[in-house]
Amino acid sequence: MEPDNVVQLKEKLSQAHEVIAHLMAKAAFNGAEAHRALNYFSGDSFDRDFLPWPRYTDDRLRPDELNAANDD
Repeated sequence: MEPDNVVQLKEKLSQAHEVIAHLMAKAAFNGAEAHRALNYFSGDSFDRDFLPWPRYTDDRLRPDELNAANDD
C-alpha cells in the first residue's frame, strides 16, 4: 500500500489534469501545448525539462520576464 502522501499527490495531479482540461474548454484552446500538458500530468513519469522556459536561477529570467516587451 502507498503512503498517504503519495496517494494525495496522485489525487492532486488528477485534479490538475481536470483543471487544465476545464480551462482549455472554457478558453476554446485546443493547441498542441495544452494537450502536451494534459498528457504529462496524466502520466506517472517526471520530466525535469517539462516547462517550456528555463528553470529559474540567479542568472536566468523568470517566465514572466521572458516576453519581448523586456527586450532592449
